[in-house]
Amino acid sequence: MAEVLSMRWTGVTPEQYDATRAAVGWEERAPEGALMHVAWFEPDALRVVDVWTSRAAFERFFAERLAAAVGEAGITGEPEIEFRPLHRRYIAPGVTGAA
Repeated sequence: MAEVLSMRWTGVTPEQYDATRAAVGWEERAPEGALMHVAWFEPDALRVVDVWTSRAAFERFFAERLAAAVGEAGITGEPEIEFRPLHRRYIAPGVTGAA
């Protein structure tokens, strides 16, 4: 069953997020099991909502690709993360691609 990841990471800046994204290259080489990624910023934190085929798929991606890039970008602390089973997913007609 697919899982929804909700994350809040205090102290992460847009520049750190963009550096991490560039280093990992997840838009050019999508992680196995990733179905959707949305990110935005609050005044003091990065917020992310992802949909993954499983929690294990995200954990593999984090361990194998994301963790090192997070450190290189100077991101510190620990994110608040929740996983919940996906009930329904809707993608509007004509919506494709990244960005």
